[in-house]
Amino acid sequence: MAKKQSLESLRKKIDALDAQLIESISERARCAQKVAEVKEGQGDQAYYKPEREAQVLRRVMEMNNGPLENEEMARLFRQIMSACLALEKPVKVAYLGPEGTFTQEAALKHFGDSAVSVPQTAIDEVFREVLAGSCHYGVVPVENSTEGVISHTLDSFMDSSLKICGEVELRIHQHFMVGENTNKQGITRVYSHAQSLAQCRQWLNANYPAIERVAVSSNSEAARRVQGEWNSAAIAGDMACELYNLQKLHEKIEDQPDNSTRFLIIGRENVPPSGKDRTSIVVSVRNKPGALHDLIAPFRRHNVDMTRLESRPSRNSKWSYVFFIDLEGHIEDQPVAAVLDELNSQVVELKVLGSYPSAVL
Repeated sequence: MAKKQSLESLRKKIDALDAQLIESISERARCAQKVAEVKEGQGDQAYYKPEREAQVLRRVMEMNNGPLENEEMARLFRQIMSACLALEKPVKVAYLGPEGTFTQEAALKHFGDSAVSVPQTAIDEVFREVLAGSCHYGVVPVENSTEGVISHTLDSFMDSSLKICGEVELRIHQHFMVGENTNKQGITRVYSHAQSLAQCRQWLNANYPAIERVAVSSNSEAARRVQGEWNSAAIAGDMACELYNLQKLHEKIEDQPDNSTRFLIIGRENVPPSGKDRTSIVVSVRNKPGALHDLIAPFRRHNVDMTRLESRPSRNSKWSYVFFIDLEGHIEDQPVAAVLDELNSQVVELKVLGSYPSAVL
């Protein structure tokens, strides 16, 4: 009897807390509407502020005392913020499609489920949609922790005026899935994107060494094909599995347990400092002895952390290269500004791709 009374009292307390949450969320939404009115009066059309969103999510994680994990709490607030922003103006986001890809999952992780996600068939189409103003932002993959850099994304930045406005890191879980008509003992081929097949190479060698591995344009396309075939399987993620109503025959088959992909958010405006930022640049250097040493020396002198250095063939001359560099800090930070000043004086060309908040989630 005492346990029943205790359970009833706890449920009443939860009901009361739910009522408080609803009122608090509604009040937040009303404030968001007033913010939109103020911005409209000031002629400010930028409703989404990447630096502001990053600051809010970091503060949520700092204030959190459990029992929910920091990231779980931040994800809840991400959805609240997304819904409130949609009252001002829904964010329209282009992403490398089709629907059900990891890039769409990254877009929704960063912008929340209230964002309008628009699939594109190629990375350069994502760039075009944002540049034309058809979408506010775009989401493109840039590197995988197992398979390395996505060269098409880096190449797209060379001739584009778009800026990097943010980043999102996504833990990649690959699943071996089949359709309702699949003969599980008669699987002769598996479909997936080439990157996913590479990320699961060892698992496939150990478990399905004889089946044909067919690379297709996306994991979502792989899942779609499996629907109509009795002898095939697909390697894809959770969104594709749900979208095409497939069954996970084997879960989390990626060879590296910490397999992750980093995605970039691209837009048309520069982003002010958020307090914890990253800057991406591309530089072209003269072909001479010690060129790379001279390139990285300013980072050491000004104590600026270089987090990534990638080379790509130059489009201007044969056997010449450009370097894509990520570094900690914002271009408005004095040490970063000093590094860029030094580099400007010694390289053929320097282009700042963007300063943006470091990934929160």
